[in-house]
Amino acid sequence: MLGIIGGSGLTKLPGLSISHRQVIRTPFGEPSSPLSFGDLNGHPVVFMARHGYGHTIPPHLVNYRANLWALHEQKVSHVVSVATVGGIHPDLKPGDICVPDQIIDYTHGRETTFVEYNGKPVTHLDFTWPYCEEMRQRCMDALRRANEPFMAGGVYAAVQGPRLETKAEIERLAGDGADMVGMTGMPEAYLAREIGLCYAAIAASVNWAAGRSDSAAGISFETIERTLESVVERLRGVLINLACMDFNAPPANQDRL
Repeated sequence: MLGIIGGSGLTKLPGLSISHRQVIRTPFGEPSSPLSFGDLNGHPVVFMARHGYGHTIPPHLVNYRANLWALHEQKVSHVVSVATVGGIHPDLKPGDICVPDQIIDYTHGRETTFVEYNGKPVTHLDFTWPYCEEMRQRCMDALRRANEPFMAGGVYAAVQGPRLETKAEIERLAGDGADMVGMTGMPEAYLAREIGLCYAAIAASVNWAAGRSDSAAGISFETIERTLESVVERLRGVLINLACMDFNAPPANQDRL
């Protein structure tokens, strides 16, 4: 079954019928929101509002472990994260879409693993390719079917938030090879890997990162809101295409704990 993590606005899809919302208890505390179970053009989907339905949870306080665990407990096998980013790469201007294939993690102080060691041997998990390639290909296919141009691969810089970055910080990220900057990519991607969820992201640029192009003097939040509204409307069609794919088969083999 397909799980979608993103803003609550994504539940307003043509052809979507929400059957019920369910509060899920997890060993790791409360998820950001109840799960919304629905039927999209005859295909089951589950929605998770990452920041809560009122967008009240900042990125550094999201309970990523509870969110991923809740989806896993409800038999979700594949997850797409819909995330907004600031564009660093010159080809990722506001309104553009990317399906990233790499992450650099700059976050700190977040709960990054499900493993409770308690004297047990340390466990390592390969994370060379942080996204599930099967799910990345599905996302790109859904974008093509919706006639949406996109960047096929890119480096997502996951920063702490909730503040936006300085110009100097963006220059540092660019020097490190980052193509975009966001606040929710980690530890979400790694936690999905730990429990065997086939996870990928669709990143939508809603502004130039600090110091770039029309963000040279500062970032306009009014512009972000206008761009976000337009991008979300376009992504609804992409998600419809994605949901119509077959998610009954288990994901292709990938390392997990």
